Amino acid sequence: MKTALFVLCALSLALTSLRAANDSALWRIADDARVQAMISGDASKLAETFSDELLYVHSNGKPDTKASFTEALVSGKSKYNSITYEQREFREVAPGLVLMNGRCRLNLGKAAPFTEAHLSFLAAYRLEKGVWRFLAWQSCKLPEPEAAKKP
Repeated sequence: MKTALFVLCALSLALTSLRAANDSALWRIADDARVQAMISGDASKLAETFSDELLYVHSNGKPDTKASFTEALVSGKSKYNSITYEQREFREVAPGLVLMNGRCRLNLGKAAPFTEAHLSFLAAYRLEKGVWRFLAWQSCKLPEPEAAKKP
């Protein structure tokens, strides 16, 4: 009986671990698609990845909705050239709601000199009709390391 209970517990832990790994992969895929949509400025890709209730708060405090942010990306008013993660972690805080936090570097602008930003962020994804959609973003600028500061 003890052996059967042990095997059942081990199997349950293994299945839970497998589910978490699969979910984490799905969340990374959804976020990677969102990043590519933002860089491309493709309206249909943005519509697919953004929640209709998107709230995107830039590191300067300026808020955007799905409509205003999509318009800025499609028109080129906001141009993301690259988004590179230094750290990106996901955790499901409720069924169908995932928080992502970490640090990233952005390269922004239409022409040189480009703007570089080093950010800490908190984002949210929500499962909507079977699709993980980008729901929220809040970021803040990180200070430059002392060696990078100009005299």
